[in-house]
Amino acid sequence: MQITRQADYAIRAVLYISKLPGNERAATSQIAKEQKIPPSFLAKIISQLSIAGLLQTSRGARGGVTLAKNPQDISLLDVVEAIDGPIALNECVHDDSACNLNDDCPMRPIWCEVQEELVNKLQKTNFAQFLNES
Repeated sequence: MQITRQADYAIRAVLYISKLPGNERAATSQIAKEQKIPPSFLAKIISQLSIAGLLQTSRGARGGVTLAKNPQDISLLDVVEAIDGPIALNECVHDDSACNLNDDCPMRPIWCEVQEELVNKLQKTNFAQFLNES
């Protein structure tokens, strides 16, 4: 499994905004430049993160982007799922009828276990944990 480039960019943008002092806002052009994200692509990402309730945006001379929640209240899972939707290593993990082997499949329990571990790790990892790292 590989997260999409869009989810990677979203994580980088949220991390950048998390590191801003106080309630400082960042211009999307500033984020795009410093994080090497194509500006038009970042605009779409910011919109999705805003709809998900993770970012707040404001227009105008004093506008910009800021977090809608505290960094400790935003997990990696929140950002990835806001962009890519629910994580699914295999379609049978969410829908056991998706496979014609159903209960006879020796792989389904492994996929379910690995997905649960991944989701738990992403859920437990929040952006406050990265604030003291360079």
